[in-house]
Amino acid sequence: MGIGTLLSMAGGLGLFLFGMKLMSQAIEKAAGAKLRHILEIFTTNRFTGMFVGIFFTAAIQSSSACTAMVVSFVNAGLMNLYQAAGVIFGANIGTTITSQLVSFNFSAVAPLILLVGVLIVMFAKKEQVKQVGEIIVGFGILFVGLETMKNAMSVLKDNEFVVDTISSLKNPFVATLIGTALTAIIQSSSVTVSIALLMAQQGLLTRFDIILYIILGCNIGATATALLASLSGKKDAKRAALIHFWFNVIGTILIYIILAFAKDPIVNGLMYISSNNNGRFVANAHTIIKVVQVIVLFPFMKPIVKLSCLCVRGEDKKVGYRAEGQLKYIGEKVVFNPATAVVEVIKELDRMASLASENLNRAMNALITLDQDDIDEVYRVEKNIDYLNHAITNYLVKINQTTLPIEDLKQIGALFHVANDIERIGDHAENVADAAVMRKENGAVISKQAQKELGEMLDMVNTNIQYAIDMFSKGDETHMKDIIDLEEKIDAKEKELQQNHIDRLTRGECTPEAGMIFSDIVSGLERVGDHANNIAFAIVENNRKIEAEEE
Repeated sequence: MGIGTLLSMAGGLGLFLFGMKLMSQAIEKAAGAKLRHILEIFTTNRFTGMFVGIFFTAAIQSSSACTAMVVSFVNAGLMNLYQAAGVIFGANIGTTITSQLVSFNFSAVAPLILLVGVLIVMFAKKEQVKQVGEIIVGFGILFVGLETMKNAMSVLKDNEFVVDTISSLKNPFVATLIGTALTAIIQSSSVTVSIALLMAQQGLLTRFDIILYIILGCNIGATATALLASLSGKKDAKRAALIHFWFNVIGTILIYIILAFAKDPIVNGLMYISSNNNGRFVANAHTIIKVVQVIVLFPFMKPIVKLSCLCVRGEDKKVGYRAEGQLKYIGEKVVFNPATAVVEVIKELDRMASLASENLNRAMNALITLDQDDIDEVYRVEKNIDYLNHAITNYLVKINQTTLPIEDLKQIGALFHVANDIERIGDHAENVADAAVMRKENGAVISKQAQKELGEMLDMVNTNIQYAIDMFSKGDETHMKDIIDLEEKIDAKEKELQQNHIDRLTRGECTPEAGMIFSDIVSGLERVGDHANNIAFAIVENNRKIEAEEE
């Protein structure tokens, strides 16, 4: 076996891995947001979750990527463990699609596929079309790599040392360990099963029972990606990764038991349905093993979830929405995944908006009662809002440099604006607290009528903020007309109250000091209404702009 053969093998493997990665990333970038929405909507029960897992993994060609995304969903609180389990079970079937594709001979047309993809990437003007081109390029590179490895293996089968070494592999346990180790290193069961498929096609792997054990090892090794991703996450993220691990370990033990009693009939049956095609045997074996594991273990999903909970005991320290100097949905204890990064930002901004709204009301109360504790609390919470604004903005800068889904990437600019608008609402709350301090120092008196008018305007602003938060966080446009109408009423109210203020000054019913405070507060509330309006329409207007560009 010459150095040239080894280099060809290494080069072919490199192309295969790169093609798989490029195709998976391009699919996630082009359709990641839509796939995420499917995960959110159709995983309400275990059964539909399983089919979503099959579809999702077949689409992105990677059970590791699917499981890692599920782990990040659980980590962000978007999915519970039982929903995650259904998707993970389905992902184990979906991952077999790759080996099925590899078993068919696309290598002959791979250069043509690659050329078509490159031409699309080079000459397409629309970003979405370019993404399709990248998917095709990845597919073409993948099969060019396969052809390179296949040609190298055709030389290896003439090498007696290599053939004797592979033929000496007779221990099922060792075969499983080899499959596990290789997949854990490469982090893709699709790749290692495909290598086994090529070796079977080239006559290097001739013991088909050993191939079954290698496949079982590949399935266990595929759990390494999710396990590694969960290490920096919360306890539920670790449990979700363990569900994937225990499914494959228990499923492997199950197949071991079946093979102990019916190994020869199973091998012969698989070879029969594969029409004595070695490559089709490996692909079909991979699929059937996974289907059998899911069918048998599906009724035991709850015990598997409970087993993962036994392995990871206790609960994470709860981060309340008022926690100071801490991010709840993004930060140290969050699994980073490009497909869920924007969702986590939106949830964090929703929390920040609630803090700002609550602080505004606290400040308005302090303005009337002159309660020093409330005034101090306003300043303390405002510091936390400033911290959240800086932390979220820095995170947006960071994720803007990653491979986000296209839809999410186009929202980044709007999210920067939302963070700024929420921070400005917090600033207005601080201004009201400053006014309370001023009033406390100079003894300015706000009349009952002025208090009543401020309360009426605050109620309108509070309603507008709540509508805005709902529209932003839920993407719900139900309140669109309400917000537009309310914004006009707030503007009219501001003019009305400013005129009332002038009338009271003219009649001598208000001191200049109190009048100045009243006028500033009314103007501030009107601007809070404007910021709420900006928050409500940030994503909506951004989406409409994107739709216009696409047309």
